[in-house]
Amino acid sequence: MDPARLRLLRELGDRGSVVAVAQALHVSPSAVSQQLAALQATLPVPLTEKRGRRLVLTEAGEALAVAAARVEEALAEAREAVDSFLQHEQRPVSVSAFHSAGLALFGPLLTAVGATGSTGPVGPVPRLLLADADVAQDRFASLTADYDLVIAHRLPHEPAWPLDRLVVTPLLVEPLDIAMHEAHPLAAQPEVRPEDLRDERWISTHEGFPLAGVLHHLGAMSGQAPRIDHRINEFSVAAQVVRTGAAIAVMPRTTAAPLAVDGMVLRPVAGAVLVRHVDVLARPEAMARSTVRTVLAALLRVAADAAS
Repeated sequence: MDPARLRLLRELGDRGSVVAVAQALHVSPSAVSQQLAALQATLPVPLTEKRGRRLVLTEAGEALAVAAARVEEALAEAREAVDSFLQHEQRPVSVSAFHSAGLALFGPLLTAVGATGSTGPVGPVPRLLLADADVAQDRFASLTADYDLVIAHRLPHEPAWPLDRLVVTPLLVEPLDIAMHEAHPLAAQPEVRPEDLRDERWISTHEGFPLAGVLHHLGAMSGQAPRIDHRINEFSVAAQVVRTGAAIAVMPRTTAAPLAVDGMVLRPVAGAVLVRHVDVLARPEAMARSTVRTVLAALLRVAADAAS
């Protein structure tokens, strides 16, 4: 089987459409379709099927896509062996993060790794390419098609990441607090009870994003559905609204700590275990590269420092 055609099958599974695969790989949709048809011609079982207007993988196609990931990993390990022998790994390492993680971690990560690539006493120092990518939870896994390392978050009750095709490295288990104006009556307390939050005006993230479900959980605990006045994903923007005293919000303790100044405070919720899992997602072939592993190790150190 042609590894390039296997890659196209895998990309179709990850990206969801022939057009998206073509755009990502800078080829025409017809070229993608032709190569998938050529792959199909070598096998006796259907790999794809039409679902509405979309082409999706069959169960056999999904199984072959998982095998394709192992092929990519083996090829990456082979390239890494050659690169290590030649001491010539010059490709940058790309890292994406949702907004609050980028705010808390990107600066220290650049300092820890080095803002530009160079050659140190033990080999090349990775050059970083950083990007903010705040997406709905079900889209974080697909970002690994475009970035070596993807910093993602999810709530404990949400579906786990697809371990059959990703390497998942836990980064933080981050407590979630209530952000409020420093003059808010509840700010004088070391912690707030769920029932204290009745009748408050709230800022929430948009539906589909990990923290939106926290407000529903708090509403169930307090016995009253939260009144959501504002939908804001970016915590630094939400913090500006909180500082006016117009509303309160759920914010992560570690990554939102830089925002808890100038009139805003964070208070934990008594009797509730509110946390989110912050993880690093990567394709196996990305983890075969020593520079990616170096950056991940630095990221783990930076996150540990931020949480301490």
